[in-house]
Amino acid sequence: MTMERDVYNYREPGELITFGMGCFWSPDALFGSRPGVIRTRVGYAGGMAESPTYRRMGDHTETVEAEFDPGVVSFGDLAALFWASHNPVNINGYKGRQYQSLLFYRNAEQLAAIEAVLAKRRAGVMPEPDTEILSYGGFHPAEEKHQKYYLKRHPDALAKLSAIFSGETLTGSTLAARLNGLAKGYTNRERIIEELAGDRESAEAQRLMALVKSMKW
Repeated sequence: MTMERDVYNYREPGELITFGMGCFWSPDALFGSRPGVIRTRVGYAGGMAESPTYRRMGDHTETVEAEFDPGVVSFGDLAALFWASHNPVNINGYKGRQYQSLLFYRNAEQLAAIEAVLAKRRAGVMPEPDTEILSYGGFHPAEEKHQKYYLKRHPDALAKLSAIFSGETLTGSTLAARLNGLAKGYTNRERIIEELAGDRESAEAQRLMALVKSMKW
């Protein structure tokens, strides 16, 4: 039976953060593992080329777009994680713009949060990051094979998840984001089950907990 949503207590649309920090597979797993992040997807942004693909990216950069619940985790917290989790140096346009350090803001509040994180870094005598900070101008989702890349390396887990979710519903589910983080080593099974247990009265939550426990990695 296909489910239309996860039982992670996220009922309203969240806020979005979009960024580039090198190859998009690993940061997708990192951010997807974090409580408060609702869903993630990888894609291309920052350029002007139309209809970019992995083989023909043009002037775009590999990026991750994460939807999150600001009542659980703030934009500033995620921006701090962004800078703490990669070396923000853009080296002579290596491979064009494919692997640039980029952070986008959608409004004045997000820009203020970025500036606050940078001020805190400066106060801690940390080097100024070579990151392009840009006004958000659109996002092009990457091909399906790049979505939840590490989860797809585990056939048993993927098959069991596919029995509950299908197509884009799987890619955009909170559970897929957490399991992709687990596959990369950014979280563990116990943390995922504990998070699901917050809705333990739900039959859906019980089914997902049993599903996660049965997965072979």
